[in-house]
Amino acid sequence: MHHIRQNIFIAFSWSLLILAAYPQASQPSPLEAEVRKRAAAVEQKVIAWRRDIHQHPELGDQEKRTSGLVADHLRSLKMDVRTGVARTGVVGIMKGGQPGPTVVLRADMDALPVTEPAGLPFASKAKGTFEGQQVDLMHACGHDAHTAMLMGVAEVLAGIREQLPGIVMFLFQPAEEGSSLYPARTGKAWGAKLMLEEGVFKQTKPDAVFAVHVMPGPSGQISYKTGAVAASSDELAIRVTGKQGHGGMPWNTIDPVTTSATIISGLQMIVSRRADLTRSPAVITIGTIHGGTRANIVPDFVEMAGTVRTYDEAIREQIRREIQITAQKIAESAGAKAEVTVTKMYETTVNDEALTVRMLPVVERAADGRVARALLSGASEDFSFFAQQAPGVYLFLGITPRDQDPARAAPNHSPQFFVDESALVVGTRTLASLAVNFLATGGGAR
Repeated sequence: MHHIRQNIFIAFSWSLLILAAYPQASQPSPLEAEVRKRAAAVEQKVIAWRRDIHQHPELGDQEKRTSGLVADHLRSLKMDVRTGVARTGVVGIMKGGQPGPTVVLRADMDALPVTEPAGLPFASKAKGTFEGQQVDLMHACGHDAHTAMLMGVAEVLAGIREQLPGIVMFLFQPAEEGSSLYPARTGKAWGAKLMLEEGVFKQTKPDAVFAVHVMPGPSGQISYKTGAVAASSDELAIRVTGKQGHGGMPWNTIDPVTTSATIISGLQMIVSRRADLTRSPAVITIGTIHGGTRANIVPDFVEMAGTVRTYDEAIREQIRREIQITAQKIAESAGAKAEVTVTKMYETTVNDEALTVRMLPVVERAADGRVARALLSGASEDFSFFAQQAPGVYLFLGITPRDQDPARAAPNHSPQFFVDESALVVGTRTLASLAVNFLATGGGAR
């Protein structure tokens, strides 16, 4: 009990130190009331933009219509606009009336290869090409809402730009879900990483980066977390090669199917028996498995693909090594061969503790007190790359209607994923308020 009290005291003292370093953050900016009024004024525009984008989804690196809509809007607000960033991204630069720090606000624009059920009057009927196949498209992760909200934020802040000290950079990012043109195995970068490789921050170095992601949760509630908030992501590919032969005489073959099944079981033991889960959670999921041509033939090979999610870099590297050893040794024990490729995708998204604590009062005011602590998310985000360049805060906006149980709501990436549009004004207001307060306090201590 003594140690528990001591730890609580240390944590409380640390929070006080952070707040002391940022005394201005707890006080409302004089512009907050103006932000609230202007966010309310653009609410119906945000909803209309969201419905338009939802009805016309585009895959990663193919967001030409969406980026055109965004670019035209930013130009109408008299911003410095760059298009074709990281293939289809858009960057808007808005200079305030006085010198000051730079804040970055980011939204992702891409959709998913998901078939949307009928029901919404603006439901998607769009199709696209994904890995050489024609697929149905849907904004099943809420990026349509992100793009629309940031367009609304741009209009809100453009109306008060002369009163803002500093620069606001609006990043409308393509391919957060990955490139539909260049799979990971090609080695080509996409999304946030490609934006950085092209030098998006070369001329204008940010002092802070902010983003909001819609998720199942009470509509209009903002959730936050300090430290790791989204997992790192590695793409896993395993090819198991055996010896083809007759299914009725398996003793004359080396069966890659049964070997693959044993490998999959072995991979789960890495998490349950090898990774220190008291230090950090970890997940290994095999999402696809392909092999064989007909029922009575033992195939020559089987190919599997999956994902690895971690929050701790040491555990991440340990799991990468263990996957190689486990797959190869199990295959050898069956007389087969396993070729393993683990490709790093996204880093762990880490919310800067000092900046998160500093901006929490701003979030609470913008969300009218509807704020909660977020749990760790098994999802990954390439916002992580931006947050490595400057202190970042990544928040979650609840979009489950208030008469429904968020625990029963369809998750992101589901065809049943649903956005309560009354929450969008809260997201718009929150992002705009974060920018205004960060700039008004001079960026704070670094």
